[in-house]
Amino acid sequence: MTIQLQIEHQVLGAQLRAVAEEMGAVLVRSAFSANIKERRDCSTALFDERGRMIVQAEHIPVHLGAMPEAVEAVIARDPRPGEIYVVNDPYTGGTHLPDITLVSRVPCGFACSRAHHADVGGMEPASLPATSTEIYQEGLVLPPVRLDEELLSVLLANMRNPEERRGDLDAQLAAHGLAERRLTELVSRRTPSAVATAMDELFAYSERMVRAAIGRLPDGRFEAADVLEPHGGGELEIRAAVTVAGDEIEIDFAGTSPQHEGNLNCPLAVTRSACYFVVRCLTEPDLPSSGGAYAPVRVVAPPGSLVNARPPAAVVAGNTETSNRITDVVFRAFGEAIPVPAQGQGTMNNVTFGNRRFTYYETLSGGQGACPDADGPSAVHVTMSNTLNTPVEALELAYPLRIERYELRKGSGGAGARGGGDGVIREYRALEDCRLSLLTERRAHRPRGAAGGEDGASGRNTLNGEELPAKVTRGLRAGDLLRIETPGGGGHGRPSR
Repeated sequence: MTIQLQIEHQVLGAQLRAVAEEMGAVLVRSAFSANIKERRDCSTALFDERGRMIVQAEHIPVHLGAMPEAVEAVIARDPRPGEIYVVNDPYTGGTHLPDITLVSRVPCGFACSRAHHADVGGMEPASLPATSTEIYQEGLVLPPVRLDEELLSVLLANMRNPEERRGDLDAQLAAHGLAERRLTELVSRRTPSAVATAMDELFAYSERMVRAAIGRLPDGRFEAADVLEPHGGGELEIRAAVTVAGDEIEIDFAGTSPQHEGNLNCPLAVTRSACYFVVRCLTEPDLPSSGGAYAPVRVVAPPGSLVNARPPAAVVAGNTETSNRITDVVFRAFGEAIPVPAQGQGTMNNVTFGNRRFTYYETLSGGQGACPDADGPSAVHVTMSNTLNTPVEALELAYPLRIERYELRKGSGGAGARGGGDGVIREYRALEDCRLSLLTERRAHRPRGAAGGEDGASGRNTLNGEELPAKVTRGLRAGDLLRIETPGGGGHGRPSR
């Protein structure tokens, strides 16, 4: 390949990445809900004609690793130019039901967007019930189907706060309109064959780089395990064995607990996302991401297990909480061979409020684990989440809630030669009667330190000063005060005394 052609591919790659980033900007700036326009709980990517992910915006890791399976499911429906398909089925490339994915035909491939909608129906406002035992309780299930006004009216009739839902879906549609225009402009300037060739090279380049980085890791088999805290008590175990052989990695979850009656079950697409995230962090973290980076990674998960659940298992917390624990376990397994960070907070701290009039959803930041050469940052979203916080002013303006305290939880990070990051404290006052759901983790088990570093503090939930479990759904009265204390990150290296 000539230098001129290499330069052309790099320029085209930058242009394609710019389209994905601009899709995300349109989605965020056009959305109605605070969850998307403030927290940016959404993701965008472009795929080639074969359904391979070529470029992605730097959004939510748990979204992006699962997108290829959603696109594959839509391609099987043979979409035509101008058609947009919608899917949220976790067993067809989705993550959990609130994450609605749109896929559209564009020149040289497909555009894809995924956004977390603050309600998709189901047994509780905001569609994150702590007590769901089957997926039908969590909201409306959408297999890949063509989106038109008739279907949209059906969707909105089954969702709370339909005006806000319509606004967020319109924002996704606007992002796809932007992708269509930008790709049309690009192929008119560069020709379809040039763009398609650049897509092939971008995919192959990512694969080459990651394979080379894997080749520098020590060969061997490395194992780890950790647990989740299901509703009702007890523990669920996740076990992983990482095998590095040459320029390939296999991650095997044999021995993991079977799927359970609660909602910590994880679709295989989400499990793969978590594994891909870890491998990217430990090989080529600064590489512009594409599906080629994941080609050297094979994920094996027993069917019917917690990390490869079968329908109609409930999955709403699998996407948010189990994905975090998978990440912790796979990092820890790699830690048997190479230096890795201490564990971060290990939870997204999901909080929802709602009634017939409003629905509100957010996740809360916490402490990141320390690295061998740096302290862990405080008050950040870790691993599978990459969202922002909802500004207090935006929350209070739009919803009947008041934030009475929002501060660092000082001292919650684990001590070490490098200290773990601190979590946060956030207090909410309900201003009208509503329902509350919490899906949180690391309340009974602390985030672990590494290389002699101390563990981070576990999290804590209280209502009017009384302890709440890690996972709960219940009613609130106007005036009730909810307090969330998020976990700190583990320390790295023995602390000096």
